Amino acid sequence: MPSTSKTLYYTSCALLTSISVGLMGYAMSREWVRLSMDCSREEINLFNGSATITLELFNGNLNRVFCPTFGEITQFSVIPKLAEMGVTALVLYALVVMLLALCLLFSAGTILISLYNSVSNPYETYFGPVGVYTCSSISTCLSIVVLIIYVVNVNLTTMAEDLVQDFSGPVDLRNKTAEMLLGYYLVIPYTVLSLCAMAIIYMYNNAAYRHRREQQRPTEDSPKEIMMF
Repeated sequence: MPSTSKTLYYTSCALLTSISVGLMGYAMSREWVRLSMDCSREEINLFNGSATITLELFNGNLNRVFCPTFGEITQFSVIPKLAEMGVTALVLYALVVMLLALCLLFSAGTILISLYNSVSNPYETYFGPVGVYTCSSISTCLSIVVLIIYVVNVNLTTMAEDLVQDFSGPVDLRNKTAEMLLGYYLVIPYTVLSLCAMAIIYMYNNAAYRHRREQQRPTEDSPKEIMMF
């Protein structure tokens, strides 16, 4: 049976990772970005209209004012709509969704390995602390990649403009602005909690190593004459 300290450390790691999974699940259900643009019909070149796209991870809505009509709100599914329009935005967006799913998968691995270590003493394999380090580090790295790719997709591609023109027809668009929302920012505490989970196991391993060294020290410091008998 593992010691009480080991059980506490690994249970804490599993608890932190469970909280991070809850945050990620909540993030995936919230709005991620709001994109706003000035809009004008091509024939009049007067930018007195606007278009605002609000995206969750899987659903979105487009609010148009004089773009080209007086006002209209349209609901749509993000991935099917991107699949109709082009390749680049779709690939990047699908990659974000896939990486988020992998984050949840590896976080689940961290939880299972941590709980297993809290009730048993596995060898130094992937069922031990190495497994926690591996799963948590992969989750952390993937979540950072998600943050980067999502910002690149909404700011440096024409995804927003293509969405507006797909619904509105031929219009001129300019002055695009992007406001990141709660869903996006919740990925950051997920990343931090994944790092904290690794730090907890590192602290336990470091403390256990020091304890083993202290137990060996009396033998190492004994006079050679005594050790010969």
